[in-house]
Amino acid sequence: MRDLASTYRQDVDGFGRVTIRPVDPDTDTDTDLIHSWVSQERARFWGMRDAGRERVGEIYRHLDSLPTHHAWLTHRDGTPVALFQTYEPAADPVGGCYPVQPGDHGAHLLIGPPDAAERGFTGTLLRVFLDFVFADPRHRRVVMEPDARNEKAVARLLRTGFVAGPLVEVHGKRARLLFLDRETFEAGRP
Repeated sequence: MRDLASTYRQDVDGFGRVTIRPVDPDTDTDTDLIHSWVSQERARFWGMRDAGRERVGEIYRHLDSLPTHHAWLTHRDGTPVALFQTYEPAADPVGGCYPVQPGDHGAHLLIGPPDAAERGFTGTLLRVFLDFVFADPRHRRVVMEPDARNEKAVARLLRTGFVAGPLVEVHGKRARLLFLDRETFEAGRP
């Protein structure tokens, strides 16, 4: 369940203020924004390109009803730039694909369409998101499972310090499991 009063903020030198807040699927604003992003060709690996606006709303209302899964909109200086989802792997089909460890926390990332290409943009957002996830001391390791065909996402995660795990069949796709433990993340922070 979302707590709309909770917003994470981080000021990043040379980048701006990044805020992460829960998605509110009961508002047209959030549903319209998410639909506009997930229906684009660039979001094909998200798996919702053919979902209509109403279906997107249903999916995010269902997600919002689960205490183990959460959706987050990320803004940079007030402009929406990314959609993150977090989940407890033991409460998700991915948990049946590998031995879940205490403190594992799953995540998905969708960067919104950029106004212009900006070097370091995705890496900066990913670091802020990981700061957000690891701010909870119960989270010991982040697990991500991008579509194995999404070579850019896999490469980005590996550059961030994630370690490649096995290829698995989950959520109707062949996915690459990737893991980042807290110690590796903290050791790599500037």
